[in-house]
Amino acid sequence: MFTLDDLLGQQRGGEALQQISQTVGADPGAVDTAIQAALPTILNQLANNASSPEGAESLNNALDRDHDGSLLDNIGSLGSLIFGNQAVSPQTDGGGILGHIFGSNQGAVAQQIGNHTGLDAGQVAQILMMLAPIVMGYLGRQKQEQNLDAGGLSSWLGGQQQRIQQSPQGGIVNAIFDRDHDGSSLDDIASMAMSYLTRGR
Repeated sequence: MFTLDDLLGQQRGGEALQQISQTVGADPGAVDTAIQAALPTILNQLANNASSPEGAESLNNALDRDHDGSLLDNIGSLGSLIFGNQAVSPQTDGGGILGHIFGSNQGAVAQQIGNHTGLDAGQVAQILMMLAPIVMGYLGRQKQEQNLDAGGLSSWLGGQQQRIQQSPQGGIVNAIFDRDHDGSSLDDIASMAMSYLTRGR
């Protein structure tokens, strides 16, 4: 599930790709490449955050509170919802979601994906801001459909993380988090302390 088609189905995935490409002003092919690096990066970090009971419970609470999956039925207006003039809701607050997932390292993640794809880091940051609500909406829908509790979410994300590490994108994800180039991403991830905390804490 490393493309928008995997998350949304082919029709909505294509629609979301066009929306994101138009919003950031970039070629859809380049944007799709960035998305294929960004989606596993977001999911990998969510899995890390949910690997502890506290992190899993925080994510579970966030999904219950703000992400019921209804956003996925309104993909056509995603750009205006996130970057428009109206007040951003917790459901569409891409910057806030990324802040909980990546902490202060949002910029570094955007830069690394930009280096991989050739897109400007600012464009990648916008892509990440649009992907984050989609991922959370998808997780909210999976939670409902599979009746997942906090532990179930942790296990489900752990399974996705294994798939990521075994996929071609696994090397990209590790390179993004191995910021000190010591060959291991684990110490960097631990130092980020990027647990998905309940909003307002």
